[in-house]
Parts: sequence; structure tokens; C-alpha cells
Amino acid sequence: MALTVPDALRRALRAPAPRALALGLGALVAVAAPAAASVCQSVAGILPGASYMRLAQAEGEEAGEVTIRFIGHSTYLIETGGGVTIATDYNGWSGPVEVPTVVTMNHAHETHWTAHPDPRIPHVFRGWPEVGQEKAEVWEEVGDVLVRNVPTDIRGWGGGREVNGNSIFIYEVGQLCIGHLGHLHHALGPDHYAAIGRLDVVMAPVDGGVTLNLPEMIQLLKRVRASVVLPMHYWGYSSLDRFTAGMAGDFRIVDATEVGSLTLTPRTLPAEPSVYILPQGG
Repeated sequence: MALTVPDALRRALRAPAPRALALGLGALVAVAAPAAASVCQSVAGILPGASYMRLAQAEGEEAGEVTIRFIGHSTYLIETGGGVTIATDYNGWSGPVEVPTVVTMNHAHETHWTAHPDPRIPHVFRGWPEVGQEKAEVWEEVGDVLVRNVPTDIRGWGGGREVNGNSIFIYEVGQLCIGHLGHLHHALGPDHYAAIGRLDVVMAPVDGGVTLNLPEMIQLLKRVRASVVLPMHYWGYSSLDRFTAGMAGDFRIVDATEVGSLTLTPRTLPAEPSVYILPQGG
């Protein structure tokens, strides 16, 4: 008997597809994947009863390893086991790495991008559309990383909004899924969550004012339920304290300011979802 693919699933599979989908009662549907397939995307949120499922717990390089440092503001430096360095919301400074392999940028504020990135940087990804584009589209393999984006809107300085003016960037290193929310201004809808997929690590702005307000940001992070939440985009400790107070109970709060950096693999992710406070400055 032939199986009928639901329209919602059919639409989801037109995009670069995940390697498999967990559906309902645990049935597993294999999906043909392009060379640069995402292992983090899922149709959870599109299909009722769908859930995220880690399909491999591979040892070694395939599993993925990263070391993460907080450079400051919205810039984190991600260094992969394969030697790729990524500076998020790059404004011209990436701490201890003068020339990162990859930089990603958003242009809501000048502190999140630069019009003149170092010409030696091999890969510069902008989170807003070029003239004539509807939205920025990033889907590129760089070494052991797949870099992709999920566009969101930003508020305009004179009111209104700029459609697709911000990007949530996703960095997939082996089986490890890392997301950077950028200068997020609004709550996410089902299509956003479906495009993002599973996140093991998420970098979130927690100022609660110029980006998404804290109650909605906390609600978003509790829905995503990444193993590691890395706060950013805060001034002083008042907004950070309000954020951690709102996350406590559902997330373990870890003061890692004496550690300097965080090294993770899929096998070493914390068993309990945790907020890690890293020191600024790299």
C-alpha cells in the first residue's frame, strides 16, 4: 500500500532535508539528503507529535567538538576541532583570533557588524539581504562546519520594521547544533522553530530592552531547551541577574567567569539544561 506524504511534510522536504525524521510513535522515515544536509533541522512543530531525535552518538571527529569564548557584546568566538574559527555578530574585533575563518553579522546596530571586514577573512556572511534580495540566504560548508541562517525582522529606527533584517545563524559541527539569535526583536513562530531545528547550544541577547523583552526571551529559551544557554548583549549585571532569576528552576545557573572558555562535544553536554556565564574579553 502506498504511503501518502502530508502536505506540510512535503513542503518541509522541499528545503535541504534532515537525514531522518522522528514521527509520532517512533516510526523513522529516512530522507535523501544533499551533500550539505543539516543534521539539526526537524519538522517538529510542523507535524503533530513529531519530536527531535539525535540519530548518532559517534565518537571522534564526526561527533563534533567546539571551544567557545565570549569576546563581548554579541560576539562569541567558536573554534572547532577541525580548526575553523567563527566570530558571531562580528564588528571588527574577534579577540585572540585576528583573522577568523568565518564571520557572521547583523546590522540592527553598528556594534553587530562592520562595513569593512578584514579582507583576509575567507568567509563573510551578512544576516540581511543585499539590494534586490528578499532575504539573506546562507547555507555553506566551511571545513567541519555547516553555516546556515534563519531570517527574522527588526524594528526600524523611524518605526515600522525591516522584514528579514536580522538572521539567526546556526553552526553545525558534526552532531553539535549551535545557534546565535543575533539582534532578535520578536517572538518566533512555528516556521522559525521548524527552520532552526534542534539546538544544543544557544547564544541569546538578554538586555530585555532593545532586543526581545525578557519574559518572551525566557519563554523562547524554555521552548528551545538547549543543553547550554550563553547570555550576551547585556550591560552590567542588572539585566543578567533578572535573566538568570527567570531561568532558574528550569535551568541550572553556572558561573564560569573563572573558566575563560567552554569546550563541548555532543557527549559532554550537561545532562541538565544550563545557563553558563562566561567572562567577557575572550
